[in-house]
Amino acid sequence: MPIKHAGIKYLRKSKKNQKRNTVKKNELSKLVKSLRKLAAAGKKDEAKKTLQKLYKALDKAAKTNLIKKNTASRKKSRLSAIVNKIGKEPKKEVKKTERKVTKKVKKETKPEKK
Repeated sequence: MPIKHAGIKYLRKSKKNQKRNTVKKNELSKLVKSLRKLAAAGKKDEAKKTLQKLYKALDKAAKTNLIKKNTASRKKSRLSAIVNKIGKEPKKEVKKTERKVTKKVKKETKPEKK
């Protein structure tokens, strides 16, 4: 526990901020989970509406430094890709041929000293 009065106030403030931040992060994760469930169910229209809400929430979280700006951008990109894939047939996997890479070692011979 802090001894000084300012330290006590700071501790009280940080606990309050921590509660608020955990609530906001939980809301974000709930939105992401609901979007993924809608995508898995194939409901594209509802997923697009949820995606718009998620964009707004992620931008607000980045603005208030709850998450970093690039993290918000990355999440938006990946989730929009998931929504765009809804209803499309998956591509067939193409097997790549494995090839062995042999490393050639060049030995240099030095002339012997006499």
